[in-house]
Amino acid sequence: MANLFDRGRGGCLLNARRVMSLIQLLEETRRRTHGIAPEWVALSARAKGLAPGSYLEGEEWISGPWAVLYAINRYIRSLQRVAAGLTPINARTVTTDGVTSVRVFPHDLYDRILLQGVTADVVLNNSSTSFIQPPTESRTVLVLGAGNISSIPALDVLYKIIAENARCVLKLNPVNEYLRPILEQALAPFVDAGRLSFVSGGAEAGGRLCASDGVDEIHVTGSAATFAAIRAIAGQKRITAELGSVTPTIVVPGDWSETDLRFQAEHIATQKAHNAGFNCIAAQVLLLPQEWPLTGHLLNEVERVFNRLAQRPEYYPGASKRRADLAGAESRGNSIVRLDADAPSSAFTDEAFCGVLFCVELPGDPQTFLRTAVDFANNRLYGTLGANLIVAPQIERSIPHAVAGAIAQLQYGCVAVNTWAGVGYFLSETPWGDYRANGAGLGVVHNSYLLANTQKSIVRAPFRPLTKPPWFVTNKKQARLGRLLCDFEAARTPVNALRVISAAV
Repeated sequence: MANLFDRGRGGCLLNARRVMSLIQLLEETRRRTHGIAPEWVALSARAKGLAPGSYLEGEEWISGPWAVLYAINRYIRSLQRVAAGLTPINARTVTTDGVTSVRVFPHDLYDRILLQGVTADVVLNNSSTSFIQPPTESRTVLVLGAGNISSIPALDVLYKIIAENARCVLKLNPVNEYLRPILEQALAPFVDAGRLSFVSGGAEAGGRLCASDGVDEIHVTGSAATFAAIRAIAGQKRITAELGSVTPTIVVPGDWSETDLRFQAEHIATQKAHNAGFNCIAAQVLLLPQEWPLTGHLLNEVERVFNRLAQRPEYYPGASKRRADLAGAESRGNSIVRLDADAPSSAFTDEAFCGVLFCVELPGDPQTFLRTAVDFANNRLYGTLGANLIVAPQIERSIPHAVAGAIAQLQYGCVAVNTWAGVGYFLSETPWGDYRANGAGLGVVHNSYLLANTQKSIVRAPFRPLTKPPWFVTNKKQARLGRLLCDFEAARTPVNALRVISAAV
């Protein structure tokens, strides 16, 4: 069967028969995932200690089955274009100050309505758009799934199969091994097609698999320590990884109203408290302007949000000790700790993976503060997965070059402006991974348009949207919204879209 695109044109090297097979497998996986979603959510909520019927079950709907259903539909869309003899995206690149980017979101009217004002662009390392060239010969990839967000193992596997023509062996983290029966049912079409198998076990079993001659490559979502341990035993095997980081949130000073302060306090609290703080993209260091009159007020509002939230079990191993070491044995699950920018601290070098939010104040007017904060984030904080920037529109209009320069200079795989970098995870159109300057890096996942030579993603949202985002930890509607979003991705119809909109308002 002839390839639909040849390498010389920078096209996507996918065999026509394989494309149609993948579409069929994805469609059946979509049906199964939607059918098993309620049980998936119930199991996840129980394992994380959420009260039955809690609105926080919305986190499990959105970061579990919805994220998978969303990605499936985006892969199907790309593959349908390939089957029609087109590239996965009709990319219109924009070059500004020597940087080329591709707008990947929104795609259609549904995107514009359901995520109002949200845009996503992918910055490229070169001046033209090209697409991934999947190997013609399949290789066996060991996927070591994360234990925190339930969609991660499935999304990693889907990317490896579709973009890299892999046969995957999936080993779940012992923390969420309870999901194995769920994922086996959801991903059964790929199991039946010989593209996926499951294994169980702890670190010792994972080590044996990493060293096994039956494994050609490894993909891991986890900590730097885990990655180093795998590197030590994997020999010359290719390893791709999504590693956590010390995620900064930079707040640019401005003339905020009381409503702005309350909304952004909920926004910042969400960046830390979502999933009880057990996210590789959880905000860890809040960079605030020292001379801003509202700095103290904003911190008080964030603390007020933390205090209103129900205390959640620290379900991830070692979290209670990490929190106690960082914030004191008497600290709450979500705590704020102020740090001196000039003093050494493990908060700058180690991923906390708990509910502690560190606050650092930096001097200067808005432009000086921005330069200092970007330098601090790039050079003092560990990791490059994601960064958040909060800036009021009137301030951005007054110093547009400073804000644009900060976004361009932040060396992170996802830069989120007035939203959380976690949105860059949910939007499978955006490649998800560390910063990839000049093509270096540890690979990406998601990336449903199969873009090659990507450097980072830039996700934007309104400073204060009309409705509260469904992933906010303060959104009491999120459980219903999560279920309705799953229904919508299972059948993208006007009626299902209207149900989501009605629930949101």
